Amino acid sequence: MPSMRDLTGKRLLVTGGAGFLGTHLVAALGARGCSRIAVPRRADCDLTHEANVARLFEAERPDIVIHLAAVVGGIGANSAHPGRFCYENVVMGALLLEAARKSGVEKFVGIGTICAYPKITPVPFKEENLWNGYPEETNAPYGIAKKMLLVQGQAYRQEYGMNVIHLLPVNLYGPGDNFDTESSHVIPALIRKCFEAQDTGRDEVVCWGDGTATREFLYVEDCAEAIVLATQRYDEAEPVNIGAGREISIRDLAALVAEGTRFAGRIVWDRGKPNGQPRRCLDTSRARAAFGFRATTEFREGLRRTIDWYKDHRH
Repeated sequence: MPSMRDLTGKRLLVTGGAGFLGTHLVAALGARGCSRIAVPRRADCDLTHEANVARLFEAERPDIVIHLAAVVGGIGANSAHPGRFCYENVVMGALLLEAARKSGVEKFVGIGTICAYPKITPVPFKEENLWNGYPEETNAPYGIAKKMLLVQGQAYRQEYGMNVIHLLPVNLYGPGDNFDTESSHVIPALIRKCFEAQDTGRDEVVCWGDGTATREFLYVEDCAEAIVLATQRYDEAEPVNIGAGREISIRDLAALVAEGTRFAGRIVWDRGKPNGQPRRCLDTSRARAAFGFRATTEFREGLRRTIDWYKDHRH
């Protein structure tokens, strides 16, 4: 395994550092003694504008860039805003990588998505399967936009010798997640629905699809740890899956959320709505071998912490 890069004296730029994953990542970096962490906020620095990105790099002069910022959402949000999801993610990645090249950063850590994998990918997903087909239609614009970050990073490595790496996290969950009804992913959406059904006395919760699709979920603190380890130890061109290596059906997930929120009503499946990709589960062996990452949070425990956090913060 490669030697450990010392991050304590580095100037770090974490785009999206005020978001769900970013908040946990900044905390994990701080726990390792990193004190020079710049976190641009969209209200002050819209990264889809070249002038803003140039000013940011001039002001912060980062040694290492970790690019988390993204326009993201569940199936509904992806279906409603494919143009925005495609454009803004492509532009942010392109501008940030070019600014990083011009300013001579030591390392650029790009965060991609498993939505980039082909719709029908053998389970578990291996990194070499990434180019074997078109992504699932409902999130293809987002997945391909993030895949462009991988292509640009590898091209910059080839032409300019830049140290650019690319990580592919699976679906995340945990305290501080996005529980917005319009843009949340499946776990926070189910948690909110179950609590709101109880608040209003309804005896059923409606879920999209038929419940047969499977997903893999990674606790957000585990993902933050993986990114820190990759920043310290991984310097290769090939993308790396970041996950827990376990899948669960949406039907079984809904039952666990209902149990955890104490919702005793019925789960109703709206088969007129899409399932999304049929199965998702990652081969995580490359991350273990390359920089020693293994997820440690048991799913039921992570789900309990997420439900407890929402219960404490929802009002």
